[in-house]
Amino acid sequence: MTLHMETISSGALTLEIVPEIGASVLNLRAASGRPVMRHVELADVQTSSQCASFTLLPFSNRVRDARFTFGGTEHQLEVTTKDGQTQHGDVRNRPWTVTRITDAHLRCDFDSRAFDDINWPWAFTARVEYVLHGPHLDTSVTLTNADTTAMPAGMGLHPYFARLDGEINPTLSFDAALAYDTDDRSLPTGAARPLTAEEDYRTPAHVGERSIDRTYTAWDGVAHLDWGARGLTVTADSAFSHLVVFTAPDGSLALEPTTHATDAFNLAAQGVGGVDMRVLAPGQSLACAVRVTLEGRW
Repeated sequence: MTLHMETISSGALTLEIVPEIGASVLNLRAASGRPVMRHVELADVQTSSQCASFTLLPFSNRVRDARFTFGGTEHQLEVTTKDGQTQHGDVRNRPWTVTRITDAHLRCDFDSRAFDDINWPWAFTARVEYVLHGPHLDTSVTLTNADTTAMPAGMGLHPYFARLDGEINPTLSFDAALAYDTDDRSLPTGAARPLTAEEDYRTPAHVGERSIDRTYTAWDGVAHLDWGARGLTVTADSAFSHLVVFTAPDGSLALEPTTHATDAFNLAAQGVGGVDMRVLAPGQSLACAVRVTLEGRW
């Protein structure tokens, strides 16, 4: 597959996306050329996992054993991970239709009915819009049930941010009160519980060399990275009730707003509360937005 970029710009930011693999973000840069998300070369990209950000639909993160029960019926999905799970939905490595609205606005559309091998039992459509204005990137996501029966649903965004500015490690801060214990496959073992001191970022703390892979909830929708001379803030709609924090092997930091807990479909079927699984009736949509704002000298 030949990949190409679509680019939009404002006075403060330039955004590049790749339509053929999920309309994923290739790069987000400040006007100075400094990367805001991790820097990626198009020639190095084969999947969305190598991009700077990608969209998770019609669910986020992992489903235990690629299987869940909904409405009294067990649904088996295709396994997409080496440890027997399915992960991050099924739109991020598929082609999207991209429409340029203005030089600072892209609209990206997806219809699961265009694919015979979609890894989801229900038909759905999705739209992602990227808009640059001032120091902001606004990303809005809409998921619509295009089937004839109700379906479980969720979404997320998976941006990777550069952790180092030269030798400067940023501080990370966000207001979340609960987190999930997980097993050896990073799957929650039950309901969210109060934070330990090491997990608590309500007081800014340096990320440093920490290894983090944790899902938080009771989150107020705001996360902040501060390098001193510059910073950025991620602001998410209230429907993004969960935040996944992940230190990637390449040294970047993923801050992933999601609408539900990891493996929420199975947890909800077990009666675990607070996991925020959504159910969409035929024709019903779930829509959310996230803003990334630059602060200081970029």
